[in-house]
Amino acid sequence: MAEPTEAKNPAPKAPTVVDAIFSVLASFFGVQSDKNRERDFGSGKPWVFIGVAIVLTVLFVLGLIAVVKIMLHNAGM
Repeated sequence: MAEPTEAKNPAPKAPTVVDAIFSVLASFFGVQSDKNRERDFGSGKPWVFIGVAIVLTVLFVLGLIAVVKIMLHNAGM
């Protein structure tokens, strides 16, 4: 007897928050793998990725502002 398709291809597990962080970081650099992209879009909740992307973007911008302020301070401006 043939096995049900579900037994051969179990449903992919939903990505964790850590997986979402790594996926968003990979997307920032444009190096996301097809396997991870399919996992993210297939079983991931979009709000997790949107939230992680917003937080990481804000941290990146704040980091740039801090670096510029430090450089301007060191330059005597």
